[in-house]
Amino acid sequence: MGHRTDELVLEKKLSAINKGRFSADVGADGKVLFLIGMRFNRLWQFWKWIPVFIAMPRMLIELQKNPSLGLVGKPRTFLSGRTVLVWQYWESFEKLAEYSKSNQSAHLPAWRNFNAKIRDNGSVGIYHETFILSDDKLETVYGNMPTFGLASVTGVVPAHRRGQTAKTRLTGAEETPAVDPY
Repeated sequence: MGHRTDELVLEKKLSAINKGRFSADVGADGKVLFLIGMRFNRLWQFWKWIPVFIAMPRMLIELQKNPSLGLVGKPRTFLSGRTVLVWQYWESFEKLAEYSKSNQSAHLPAWRNFNAKIRDNGSVGIYHETFILSDDKLETVYGNMPTFGLASVTGVVPAHRRGQTAKTRLTGAEETPAVDPY
C-alpha cells in the first residue's frame, strides 16, 4: 500500500500549479527526448491499426514497471486528428536502443508484427524522432504550469536562476527582457 501512496503523492506534486515563471533545472545532458507515434491513414481498416494502437500501452506499462530499462518520468500522450504522439524522456540513447532491440521487451515483437502485417501497405503510419539533450543546447520556461516536460525529469527552478530571457537561458548572454518578468 505504501508504494501506491508514494505514487499518489508524486502525481499530486506534479499536477500542482507552480505559480510564476520556472525553468527546468540543469541535468539534461545525455538524456533523450523520444517522440513516437502513429497515424490512422485508413480509419475504416481498423483491423490493421488496432494491433499497432494497443501495442504502445503494453510497452509503456512495461517501461514504467521497470525503470532500469531507461524510461525517465511519466510519458505523455497527445492526440491530434488522426495522429497519436507519445512524448518520452529516456536516461540515454543506449538504453533506448537496447530496449528497442531486446528479445525480452514488448517492443521487438510489436515491431516484427508491424513489418509482417502492415509494412508498406499504407493503412497506418508510424514514426519516431530522437533528440539527445544537452544543457547548453536547450532552454525551457513554464509560466503558471504544473511541473511538466523536461522539468518533470530534471526538476524545476525559478526562471531567474537560469535567466529571464530565452537567449540568457540558452547562451548565458544577459539581455533585457521584452516584458517584465514575474
